[in-house]
Amino acid sequence: MSEIILGGNQYGKAETRVVRVYRDTPRHEIHDVNVTTCLRGDFSAAHLTGDQSSVLPTDTQKQTAYAYAKEKGLLSVEDYGLALARHFVADVGPVDGARVELEEYAWERAVVDGVEHDHTWVRKGQEIRTAAITVDADGETVVSGLKDMVILKSTGSEFAGFLTDPYTVLEPTHDRVMATSLVAQWRFTTTDVDWEPTYVGVKTQLVKQFAVVQSRALQQTLFEMGKAVLETYPFIAEIRLSAPNKHHFVYDLTPFGLTNDNEVFNADDRPYGLIQATVTRDDAPPAGAAWDAYRGWLP
Repeated sequence: MSEIILGGNQYGKAETRVVRVYRDTPRHEIHDVNVTTCLRGDFSAAHLTGDQSSVLPTDTQKQTAYAYAKEKGLLSVEDYGLALARHFVADVGPVDGARVELEEYAWERAVVDGVEHDHTWVRKGQEIRTAAITVDADGETVVSGLKDMVILKSTGSEFAGFLTDPYTVLEPTHDRVMATSLVAQWRFTTTDVDWEPTYVGVKTQLVKQFAVVQSRALQQTLFEMGKAVLETYPFIAEIRLSAPNKHHFVYDLTPFGLTNDNEVFNADDRPYGLIQATVTRDDAPPAGAAWDAYRGWLP
């Protein structure tokens, strides 16, 4: 009979909610993040015999996330995540790799009598900023990104000339609504990055290309979006894009004696096409464990 052995394993603390308020001046600043930490190393004894002597409790990981928001600061998710991951690898003996995944929720200042308020905010809902930091024996990698960025244009999109078979009923179109809820993640070649303006700049390029490209397919648009990001930022090795096609179908108004010239639509949430692409440099350095996500990971 074959021998039963322990395979790959890892553990951590998922979704620790940390809110850091900077109160150094009368005008406060706020950073609101969801932190997931993951430790990798030889934890076989814990699985095979229940020996916890090499296991740093997940509660300790949570406490560290809160303490580091004060000790190291939380001005950018990338710097904060790097500080956490470096600590776990450098200071916790059994740990030889750490991954920190972050989501940042944006707030904008409330406006009172036409003036921004110093310590009141309203949740800003355009997108959720993300970051994933991996520190291990192969080095340090940062993957920044965004998700849930809903974007739509009412024209400038086509879909025609596609393959057909006996089950194809879709009609070609040269003028349609194109909409998606974009997920984008980009891998850096260095950790020496001015994170805040880079994030704003990448997002600006993604939105710009979505808007200006005369799209023959969402696939083409995704490539042009990724290409523009890599052309603008030489220290980004690759970008991965995932775009569900949020379909908008022209609604039939003929029963009411009305014409509908691409003016009234049914927004159909499912089923939907899901278009995904990676745009990379041909000389991009190896990714190592940069894309090995913790949540949803299976050994």
